[in-house]
Amino acid sequence: MAVMGEGVVADPHAPVLCGDDLGLTRGDGCFEATRVVVGDDGVARADHLDAHLARMARSAAELEIPFDEPAWRELLEAALGAWRRPGEGVIRWELTRGREIAPNDPPTGIVTVFPMDAATMRQRTGVTAATLPIGRPSDAFADAPWLLGGVKTVSYAMNMAAGREARRRGVDDVLFTSTDGFALEAPRSALIWRVGDRLRTTRHDGTGVLRSITQAAIFDAAEADGVDVGYELIPVVELPGVDQAWLVSSGRLGAPILELDGRPMPNDDAWNERLAAWFER
Repeated sequence: MAVMGEGVVADPHAPVLCGDDLGLTRGDGCFEATRVVVGDDGVARADHLDAHLARMARSAAELEIPFDEPAWRELLEAALGAWRRPGEGVIRWELTRGREIAPNDPPTGIVTVFPMDAATMRQRTGVTAATLPIGRPSDAFADAPWLLGGVKTVSYAMNMAAGREARRRGVDDVLFTSTDGFALEAPRSALIWRVGDRLRTTRHDGTGVLRSITQAAIFDAAEADGVDVGYELIPVVELPGVDQAWLVSSGRLGAPILELDGRPMPNDDAWNERLAAWFER
């Protein structure tokens, strides 16, 4: 299902973008996506919608594309109101700079909703991963804001290529590593690791790592329960020695890493249940 501006529900098989849209031709835009759950009452609800809208506003500001939050809320409400398929789905909304031949026109906005794919849901019980160098140091973005570190752009070709590399290696996902030897993030998931009762994730400043809504929700709830949480860098050679690690996203939720570079990783079901409960809080 696709929803265009003015809340018009479009045929999902009909074209909805112009061929000169800068999101299509230049990857000049940003997007957000999150899980949708249709309850027994038939109403669709999106996870952490306010946080996703706030992150999109930051992305749009970095790209210098106008962002009309009330208009987006209206568009998202139209999409959720029209979605009735039971179970879980994904809502995705994209903002582009608009048409290249009409630079004075408004930017393009589109919302799509579709069922959650079975592979993502299966991976919630655990994933295998391989480390993959990203070709830059951990502080590459510190003095280079024009590189758009931490901006969720529609320029996803590298992430898609990394997914294909994961399949070639026979694993579910890859974990990007810096040239100075630190673990960063997966193409579409944040990294969380546990040492004892402490939870850590990759720091954002200078690394270009996206601020994960899922990770933040888990950390907020965990901290409220008295768990020590923090942001730092971990050398990738130290990851096999932690007590547990997860790749977290709005689709996978908290997927434990069961194997990294062919080496088994610790997995504690009690901690998996805690992460799941913190996300849902």
